[in-house]
Amino acid sequence: MKVSKRGSVSPFLVMEALSRANAYIAEHNAEVVHLSLGQPGKGVPARVAEKLRDLVMNDKLGYTEGSGMLELRKRIAQHYRETYGVDVSWERIFITVGSSSAFFLSLIAAFDAGDRVALVQPCYPAYRNMLIAHDLEPVLLRGTFENNFQPTVAMLEALDTPIDGLIIASPSNPTGTVLPEKEMRAIVKYCEANNIRIISDEIYHGMPYNAKTATALSMSDSAIVVNSFSKYFLMAGWRLGWVVAPADLARSYESLVQHFFVSPPALAQHAALEVFNCKDELDSTVAEYAQNRAIMLEALPKIGFSHICPAEGAFYIYANVSDLTDNSADFCEEMLRGAGVVGVSGHDFDTEQGDAYVRLSYSGTRADIENAMARLKGWLDTRQPKARKAS
Repeated sequence: MKVSKRGSVSPFLVMEALSRANAYIAEHNAEVVHLSLGQPGKGVPARVAEKLRDLVMNDKLGYTEGSGMLELRKRIAQHYRETYGVDVSWERIFITVGSSSAFFLSLIAAFDAGDRVALVQPCYPAYRNMLIAHDLEPVLLRGTFENNFQPTVAMLEALDTPIDGLIIASPSNPTGTVLPEKEMRAIVKYCEANNIRIISDEIYHGMPYNAKTATALSMSDSAIVVNSFSKYFLMAGWRLGWVVAPADLARSYESLVQHFFVSPPALAQHAALEVFNCKDELDSTVAEYAQNRAIMLEALPKIGFSHICPAEGAFYIYANVSDLTDNSADFCEEMLRGAGVVGVSGHDFDTEQGDAYVRLSYSGTRADIENAMARLKGWLDTRQPKARKAS
């Protein structure tokens, strides 16, 4: 029987790390500390849960408009005015089933099979695999410490063949680096002059530490901007995001969401509407991330993680562990069994150099972070010199 090559993409190793950790816990009746998942350690604020309790008991929930609740779309437009000083028409805002479906729809709306879309490695692996599944060609740009693991105009100018699109992510997963506003403007200007469609992943906005995040909406009317309620807004698992579409793609989004998803989850949309009223609690949580970040940035170099990417935003440490191992997947397995700490191999994020890196999340509690650092120190103090790949 026919099997489409579009499904022949690599698995999401972050989720496989979770499965291995669960199997280890069951096998050894052990406790582990998760530094693996990219989700907040907290659930939604209490006032959100209270509102939803009343809603479920007293209202009949059903389908909303395919593009999402009008009230929520208008509230997101207000968010852009308040946060960035940018006026965005609510008619360009589409509520989606998580940011993943926003990317899915964006690739269909903006590109045709065979188009070439550039992105920097290391990157969120779903970018690369969604491109492949859509019969688009990923054009991988090399991220380094020198370019802050972000694209530059020089990198785009050096390409031998024209590209049709560019994905930027600031703050980035896994590196946590931020694309400064000046550099972002230069990239936007170059892309507009060369008819390159930008998709800007802004799902970690609201979580900068020593850098300022800028939205592509302040620079371009042709850029596609994707965001999510899963990170800053503490709604991981509610599967709700949004996309701000350029005017020339708005009708495409409207039709596509109706056919592919019918409408976003109604309950999650009501939760999102209420969570905008919880800014103090959301910002307090980001302050806790900042404390966790400081603990890890101080502890990790002392125990052997000597090359750490600039952790300017999001809630990740992306560390070069080549002084400790030649195989970061094996290293993460060792770390699980030796220290009871769950991390993620960089191979998920970088198919070329990922064996030298691991990603560690600091989105949990301060107690978890301190516990993880103590466990790692105790393990590495007694670990044999770095394991080599089998020849």
